Amino acid sequence: MAAVVAGGLGLLFKAFPGQLHAPDEWGRMGYLVALIAAMSAGLFRAREINWSQKARHAAIWVAIIAVMAVGVAYRGEFEDVGQHLRTAFSGAYPVAAGAHEMVVPQEDSGGFYVMAQVNGQPIRFLIDTGASDTVLSPDDAHRLGLDSPGLTYSRLAETANGTGYGAPITVGRLTIGSIEMNQMPMVINKAPMTMSLLGMSFLTRLESFQIRDRRLYMKGR
Repeated sequence: MAAVVAGGLGLLFKAFPGQLHAPDEWGRMGYLVALIAAMSAGLFRAREINWSQKARHAAIWVAIIAVMAVGVAYRGEFEDVGQHLRTAFSGAYPVAAGAHEMVVPQEDSGGFYVMAQVNGQPIRFLIDTGASDTVLSPDDAHRLGLDSPGLTYSRLAETANGTGYGAPITVGRLTIGSIEMNQMPMVINKAPMTMSLLGMSFLTRLESFQIRDRRLYMKGR
């Protein structure tokens, strides 16, 4: 047993030279060697040793240590796998990719949809880099209680269906995950829309946004 321990230490010192410097580090090493020796002393007191069982137990511990070592060595890659899995099954709900950074997956249709909070109420947006404004559909504006009779539809916009009219407003708070924007300018569209649009008026207030690997990454300021 002493020969096995000494051989193991020799291999470690050869593989990781210069790792022990301070006296307390040598002290910890001596303590671990003594602990291994004490635990191994039971082998000499045992009358019968079931070597096949010991081999199975040793193989199990070797496998556990190997899995832990791989997990530590590739922890960054495993974190990326976890994020990709969360993103794939999140639907339109954004997934945190870092501090004040959210990621939204691309739908099979090619668009990016995200669940946001407007004044604390959930609204599903289509992210549209071709839209200058962030536009609320009349239905979403009604659910938010923003469609007051005093709205003035003075904002003109050229759309595929012709000239559209919108009423400019300012909402108190717009949040997407950990990204929060206060006093966010929006436009309530006069004509019906299938969905509200998150346009460049929001995206340009971010620190950065980019599309990578069918995912939209948004980083707040």
